[in-house]
Amino acid sequence: MTDILIKNGMIIDGTGREAFVADIAIQNGLISAIGSALGKADEIIDAKGQIVTPGFVDLHTHYDGQVSWDEKLEPSVYHGVTTVVMGNCGVGFAPVHPEDHEKLISLMEGVEEIPGAALAEGLTWEWSSFPEYLDAIDTPHTIDFAAHLCHDPLRVYVMRDRALFDQEATEEDISAMRLLTEEALAAGAIGFSTGRSDVHRSSEGEWTPSSEATEEELAGIGAALSSSTHGVLQAVNDFDLERDDQTAFEREWALLEKFAQSSEGRPFSLSLMQRDFAPQQWQHILEKAEKAKAKDIDIRLQVAPRGIGVTLGLNCTFHPFMGHPSYKKIHDKPLRDRVTLMKDPAFKVQLLSETMEPLAGDGTPIPPLADKLLQMIDFISCKMFLLDEYPDYEQGPENSVYKMAERAGVPPLEMIYDLMLQDEGQAFIYFPIYNYTNMNYDALEEMMAHPQSLMGLSDGGAHVGTVCDASFPTYLLSHWTRDRTRGKKISLEEAVKRLTSESADYIGFQDRGRLEVGKKADINIIDYDKLRIKRPTMVTDLPAGGKRLMQKAEGMTATLVAGKVILKDGCLTGELPGRLVRGGQLKGKLAAE
Repeated sequence: MTDILIKNGMIIDGTGREAFVADIAIQNGLISAIGSALGKADEIIDAKGQIVTPGFVDLHTHYDGQVSWDEKLEPSVYHGVTTVVMGNCGVGFAPVHPEDHEKLISLMEGVEEIPGAALAEGLTWEWSSFPEYLDAIDTPHTIDFAAHLCHDPLRVYVMRDRALFDQEATEEDISAMRLLTEEALAAGAIGFSTGRSDVHRSSEGEWTPSSEATEEELAGIGAALSSSTHGVLQAVNDFDLERDDQTAFEREWALLEKFAQSSEGRPFSLSLMQRDFAPQQWQHILEKAEKAKAKDIDIRLQVAPRGIGVTLGLNCTFHPFMGHPSYKKIHDKPLRDRVTLMKDPAFKVQLLSETMEPLAGDGTPIPPLADKLLQMIDFISCKMFLLDEYPDYEQGPENSVYKMAERAGVPPLEMIYDLMLQDEGQAFIYFPIYNYTNMNYDALEEMMAHPQSLMGLSDGGAHVGTVCDASFPTYLLSHWTRDRTRGKKISLEEAVKRLTSESADYIGFQDRGRLEVGKKADINIIDYDKLRIKRPTMVTDLPAGGKRLMQKAEGMTATLVAGKVILKDGCLTGELPGRLVRGGQLKGKLAAE
């Protein structure tokens, strides 16, 4: 007699091998048997005609604040994800001195676009040290979660105000940061993350503390992992994108190699994407990563399964009319009132006749790139697409806003204006800034197929007013294995492997990622033929009345975490079996068993 028996499902076990039909028995939160005639169970789930997979592991999220007030961990929970790794890109909330709370909120608000008011109201601040932070968030949730120690709060904690004013860390500073990293790893940090992005700034427009850290600082911190039995390094780097010169690229890459080497064999991952302003840079990164591997430097590259960009709408954080004087006068009105005013022909003529005022500058987190793009609105409208009820993220040039405007005989900006008023102002326009330079997925195909790549970059929990890429797992399964018409597809078995065992193995989760006897019963049951993502919606459910984009899926029949059904037919059940996963403790637990 077992707790749950999943019968008749098409098993895709996460190893990449061919799918097969079998039953799965679950006992005490673990997979107890796989096969046929497995006996009786307290609960039987008939999965006939559906696929059964391991729960998905999302390596790149930013739920660091949300985890302290939201037990659901939406929207990742709707897309088959059963374990998230947060604390990426160097931004987080521990360690922290009480008087530095606002500094860390400003960094998270600017870098990851999470409303500062929501963070200020939602964060409990029951911690000072990183171990205390882990203890504070170690409460029941729908799914499991793990946390990196982040460079920005660590640097601010040790260097205080010097960390915010582009000062180099001293030997004493580096020694202190290494000791705190060792402490965090011992407490269960899954790794250490840093950020060196040109577009990451605080809400006041300041550079992030870690963005200009020296090679000595990074190597000194990374060395903390050399004496640990677990832990990974994670980084984001634009390689001085705004300058796009080879000297800057070579300098930054050399620094990253030293950082990766400093851990003496621990895994390292770097964000990889095709950037419009440096469209061949991703190829240089792949070449460098291959050469590093030949030198036994373990560099992996996190890639996304679609374009990375922004969702534009009247209720979103960004849209092309934010800098127009007429819109500024009505921006704080409710959406319904704004739509009514914008439908007035006289208001429309006046707004479209105006010159946009700059959005970026001192005191704002908006990077100069935003103004550059908006000044090229006619050109970039070639890469803008209207999102339907079931959005297509790989549309061709013929469907672009530019072509829509051309067919209607109006300027692109006027077409954007009219489109945004559709559905009473609820319409969304998708603008992929990265991974869509040539209006196709050719570059993505090569990135995803590379043996050193990992699935990542969903940014779940971040960029809440412009992005909802936590839907990446559903998109990979539905689009790349079934629906794609503009290029190569990948097998369902390969896609599941990318989302499960590959991610779990990289991060060090030995108890999940495969459907095998003895593994944790984190399982998805999916109606593959009906699987698809829905258009995002804007919801108001953050603390302090904050808004965020929410994107759900159809076809997710059930998701189990530790043998408990947390999602049924796309709806949460109220079960909360998810817990904090502490790095290193799984190895000891498995060895003892």
